[in-house]
Amino acid sequence: MNRSSLSLLAVVTALAAVTGLAALTVPDDAPAPVATGAPARLPVERSSLLCPAPSTSEVADTVYSSFTPTGGGAGGSGRAELRPSAATPGDSTTTGKAPAKDGKAPAKDGKDGSAEGGGDGAGAGSADGTKPSGAAKPATASAKAALTLTQPGKPVTAEAEGGDAPALIGTASGPLAPGWTTQQTTTVVAGSARGLLGVGCTAPDTDFWFPGASTAKERQDYLHLTNPDDTANVVDIELYGPNGALKSDLTDGIPVPAGASVPVLLSTLTGDAPAEDVTVHVTTRSGRVGAVLAAADDRFGSDWLSASADPAGSLVLPGIPADATSVRLVVYAPGEDDADLKIRLAGPSGTITPAGAESLRVKAGMTAAVDLKDITRGEAGSLLLTPSQPGRVTPVVAALRVVRGRGDKQEVAFIPATGPVGQRATVAGNQAKGTTLSLTAPGATAQVRVTASAGSEGGAPATKTYTVKGGTTTALTAPPVPAGLKGTYALTVETVSGGPVHAARTLEAPKDGIPMFTVQPLADDRGTVAVPAAREDLSVLD
Repeated sequence: MNRSSLSLLAVVTALAAVTGLAALTVPDDAPAPVATGAPARLPVERSSLLCPAPSTSEVADTVYSSFTPTGGGAGGSGRAELRPSAATPGDSTTTGKAPAKDGKAPAKDGKDGSAEGGGDGAGAGSADGTKPSGAAKPATASAKAALTLTQPGKPVTAEAEGGDAPALIGTASGPLAPGWTTQQTTTVVAGSARGLLGVGCTAPDTDFWFPGASTAKERQDYLHLTNPDDTANVVDIELYGPNGALKSDLTDGIPVPAGASVPVLLSTLTGDAPAEDVTVHVTTRSGRVGAVLAAADDRFGSDWLSASADPAGSLVLPGIPADATSVRLVVYAPGEDDADLKIRLAGPSGTITPAGAESLRVKAGMTAAVDLKDITRGEAGSLLLTPSQPGRVTPVVAALRVVRGRGDKQEVAFIPATGPVGQRATVAGNQAKGTTLSLTAPGATAQVRVTASAGSEGGAPATKTYTVKGGTTTALTAPPVPAGLKGTYALTVETVSGGPVHAARTLEAPKDGIPMFTVQPLADDRGTVAVPAAREDLSVLD
């Protein structure tokens, strides 16, 4: 079930309960309810975000930027806060294995995915492969807020240095809830897994797909699981390689305590041979979690991999930089049928089929990959995946591993398949320089409005409207910037007319000749929800 369906189901269920209570307490001559038209779309009144622990490197610098667009919420007061998660230092909750049936924690021998694991100094939750301090952190409810937003339209920022920053759990209410977004950007300037690591803090959910993961020897991939609720839950993790499901050493699931964050080293979950291309499937047995994957590569540096869009027959992977030197596509087919996909690149002037990589066959239950090399050839673009045979649609999930630079000056980022921006989508943490916004219209031509918010420390909003031709990608290397900008700002993309638009934002921060960068997709912020109108119907009691 997708995220939108879950939200709508919750609203309908609540309405049903309220209506039922009213039906039992109204007079006998009360009028019967009837449908009163199409459901109204109302702003959400509460939203949640979860940010993973940014790094365990002592030379890491992290900036958080939080923002809510104006004009989307109801009146009244509200507040958005991010607080530290509860600690799970060195106990069974951080091992990647459930506690033994006798209640004892698994041994911490460095081979069980625990905070003490990793052999060469790798640590749980580390995007750069260093060992965590294990210092206890306060529980969310009693901890001081790391970041607080009190008004829409103007971003606020916070900073963290070193490797002690915990995962954050946040909620927003009232007018700050619709479209609330937070960007976490970390710079690690030293170590084999140095890089610019960016991630949009995620909403809790029950089901995630991560194509593009790896258990290869040169990779250290940690899956970060954060539980925002006040009850513990258990998470199941399945790994799929080129030959199907990888044998799992984990049979009882991974416990995630209430209000806590647990990092799990993927390579410790299977005894099978290392696999370069792996798809990770995360599901909860009860409750919700936030899930995001930290990937560190000895050759290419490190970055975050966000979950792919829900399985679909056609997918869009937006925002491949113009100077990408290596692009690798990873696809997984979760159903019982094989998928035959057509691969196309939507560039500035139209859609082309890359020579030598025109199509990809993905066997059911298996992960397939293809090296697209320098597919963009100097022009930014987005990858389009569609069924080779229009009448045979097989849902898939997909992601890209994108590399810039050459030799020992390379840097990596990941681009998951992304849904359209829909009515509105926002990304925070933009800079006056080094920000590129990519807009892709895979079908019909579309018109979009892009609004730059006020700056976090000053500056007036700016708005501009763009036309994106069907089958093309428009890369805005100079998107709107607030007049008199001081600090960072947010970009909000709204669909004005035409077909669906997919978007991604690239941040660049070159360092010592390394083209450090990170790419975050933009998806519909789900700032409104459909609420059906109804009146009481006493006939249901007959």
